[in-house]
Amino acid sequence: MDKILEIENVSKHYAGHTALDNVSLDIPRGQVYGLLGPNGAGKTTLIRIINHITAPDSGSVMFNGHRLSQNDVANIGYLPEERGLYKKMKVGEQALFFARLKGLSNRDAQIKLRQWFDRFEITSWWNKKVEELSKGMAQKVQFIITVLHEPELLIFDEPFSGFDPINANLLKNEILALRDKGATVIFSTHNMSSVEAVCDNITLINKSRNILTGNVAEIRQQMGANRYRIAVTNPPQQLLQGVDAMIEEHRIEKTDGDTTTLILRVNPGVTRRELLRAANEAADVTLFSPALPSMDEVFISTVEKFNSEHK
Repeated sequence: MDKILEIENVSKHYAGHTALDNVSLDIPRGQVYGLLGPNGAGKTTLIRIINHITAPDSGSVMFNGHRLSQNDVANIGYLPEERGLYKKMKVGEQALFFARLKGLSNRDAQIKLRQWFDRFEITSWWNKKVEELSKGMAQKVQFIITVLHEPELLIFDEPFSGFDPINANLLKNEILALRDKGATVIFSTHNMSSVEAVCDNITLINKSRNILTGNVAEIRQQMGANRYRIAVTNPPQQLLQGVDAMIEEHRIEKTDGDTTTLILRVNPGVTRRELLRAANEAADVTLFSPALPSMDEVFISTVEKFNSEHK
């Protein structure tokens, strides 16, 4: 695996608080990597370390095979959750200012900015002051400023905050397009549905520790083992009585008219055929399929399990 970032045993302590506790993870090149966790888990501290804003107390961060240094910041684009535009400046002037700071010539900056403004349909904003923009409008501008110099590594902290579904989808497609062109993206968010739509791999940080790392599809498959979705037109009690000896737990997912859909987790060793046979004998089955957990379910169950084991 070609890695753009290698984070090994990184710890960071503040007065009376451990922000990161021996965290290790590798960021593959050319993928979207989700950095997840509850508020205060340590995500922002890790992002600040990657951006060379602060330094770890111990451990190492390698960028492109060498120890991360201030010189590498030019190859990183960072969109923080707290937006940083100057409200009194005009949008176009400000975009040019930041583009020049990132090393673009005035000519190249003008060309690229006009292309991006056209793509996002915001050319008419060029001479508006930032204070005239909505939160979502300002975020579009800052997204453009972040990606304009085509850095190898992009870090987006809650990039969909303030966006309606149409503009969130626009931004999602742009992020995937940047990945497809070779950029590596670290995507920090609380929105688990966007993780499923965008991320290739994830790390879940909780209480300053890395508690889950892996490929999104593989994690869902692993955590969805022995889980099935079954819809029946009979009262659900008939199904549950027929499969009672086979299942560890169940919950009703939804009821739609005469049809009830349930999620069942079967005991180890029970095969899909055995469950389906028993279900068909007990009830009128209209749907039977594996039930992969959503990333919301993965997030909640993993954090709750960790918290219960580390009280």
